[in-house]
Amino acid sequence: MTLIDGKRALRDTMLARRQRLGEEERRAAADGLLRSFRLERPVEVPAVVSGFWPIKDEIDLRPLMSGLFEEGFQLALPVVQGRAQRLLFRAWRPGDQLEAGVFGTLQPSAQCEIVEPDALLVPLLACDSEGWRLGYGGGFYDRTLEDLRKRRRVTAIGVGFDLQLVPKVPHGADDQRLDWLLTDRRACAFV
Repeated sequence: MTLIDGKRALRDTMLARRQRLGEEERRAAADGLLRSFRLERPVEVPAVVSGFWPIKDEIDLRPLMSGLFEEGFQLALPVVQGRAQRLLFRAWRPGDQLEAGVFGTLQPSAQCEIVEPDALLVPLLACDSEGWRLGYGGGFYDRTLEDLRKRRRVTAIGVGFDLQLVPKVPHGADDQRLDWLLTDRRACAFV
């Protein structure tokens, strides 16, 4: 099986697994993210933390983002600039208006300040115990992390439901490892 085929098969499996979660499980998981973060503290204030606005059936990290804001973190959300490009990050605060982005995302308006994050909360479909992440296949976070890591220290925190932790994620030369995994039940660093 090729790398592309292996990723595609795992992506299909994980999308189906995530879709089976009920509304009550989803709400409890969203609340659990902040508890998990506070137990291990993968990043400390002051820091710029980029989150993401949940789409489809992704874990809802808006309660986490609100909690981080209340603790003094500066927040940002990603903006997709175009195919095969890295992400741009614009400042965001809970309650700020958002506008439609690509792939059904919501993003801060072009008038919002461009910032560079110290930590990125990264969406995932799957993650393994070595920190390899499976995303949707666009490579946006991999390109962005590679670029940021060439210039400065940045912490990549994969965020998802605990059931998205799997034994092995297929990965290639262009994939970037996560530094941390944050789920509704755990926060763990990858060595």
